Amino acid sequence: MARIRNPERAARNRHTSLERGMSGAASIALPEPFQLYRGGSLKGAQIAYESWGRLSPARDNAILLFTGLSPSAHAAATEQDPSPGWWQRMIGPNLALDTSRYFVICANSLGSCFGSTGPASIDPATGRRYAVEFPELAVEDIASSAYAAVRALGIEQLAAVVGASLGGMSVVAFASQFPQGARRLITISGSPAASPFAIALRSVQREAILRDPDWQGGHYTPEHPPRSGMRLARKLGTITYRSAAELSQRFGREPLGGNARPLSQFAPRFAIEGYLETQAERFVRIFDPNCYLYLSSAMDRFDLAEHGGSFSAALQAVQSESVLVLGVESDMLFPINEQAAIAEAFEQNGLPTRFVRLPSLEGHDAFLVDFARFGSELRRFLD
Repeated sequence: MARIRNPERAARNRHTSLERGMSGAASIALPEPFQLYRGGSLKGAQIAYESWGRLSPARDNAILLFTGLSPSAHAAATEQDPSPGWWQRMIGPNLALDTSRYFVICANSLGSCFGSTGPASIDPATGRRYAVEFPELAVEDIASSAYAAVRALGIEQLAAVVGASLGGMSVVAFASQFPQGARRLITISGSPAASPFAIALRSVQREAILRDPDWQGGHYTPEHPPRSGMRLARKLGTITYRSAAELSQRFGREPLGGNARPLSQFAPRFAIEGYLETQAERFVRIFDPNCYLYLSSAMDRFDLAEHGGSFSAALQAVQSESVLVLGVESDMLFPINEQAAIAEAFEQNGLPTRFVRLPSLEGHDAFLVDFARFGSELRRFLD
């Protein structure tokens, strides 16, 4: 990715474009060197983002949106890319994140592979991909790098910070590091600390990649990634993203479509197996394995209590006006009690907090599917 030769001029041009409502995809250079939470630093690092709406003259109507582990910053269609985004039905005029009122910025996570600096990026010191030489990544780095990018756009305080899954963890990491950074906080299906169940799951997913011979100690080529390991990791993850009840209702024991005779007695025979295969193949085509390993490990190591000794102490300095915590009762990956712990930590510090337990059937991925419930809660809170 090209370096910005004149940061001051680039910043002025960006500010003018944002005020005129010229939304779309862009990237922004991070302060150099960019220091990381667990040590190490990055030079020439950038954050990719997409934006929608118009930044107000006072620069006080911006909403920062954090993503989950695997999405890019393309949360909704733009003029540059009219394809539907992963939160297409939540971002736009008169939608939950109302772009007639707010300027919405979705940042691709530091460490990811969709434009932001990560293990798949070129290390300026060597001219080669970072691969496993990338410094250790923390959820705190995802939060701080996105905020650094926002501040480079001339925005000091955000109207709101929103995130789901890994993004929900990033919201509480943001709050602990930047207690005056946002007037409102919205964390969805997040966690204040990785649970033993989630750590166990992600460790097996990583092992599937690490044991794939094509991983090559992390130095595989883009043309020959560890596909088998990535496919297994994604299949295992997909099972936990939904609830058992939803999979039963959606697929039942329906046979796999087509009349082709199975190659062996162990070949896939059920529709659910076909669904897992489709999800795995799609993921392998777009996501870098080393980026997956780094982001997965960062989620495991996150513990909000590191910032003060307890969840409550970590949020003691937060000065936001209000907080919304959304959780899903059928979520097995980030159970509802974890969102309850986030809400309790905010409440113990006297922050007006609304905690909502949603009865969605879709499990952890409900925020990507149940737009009616999630959209209603976000709209009510922001209004």
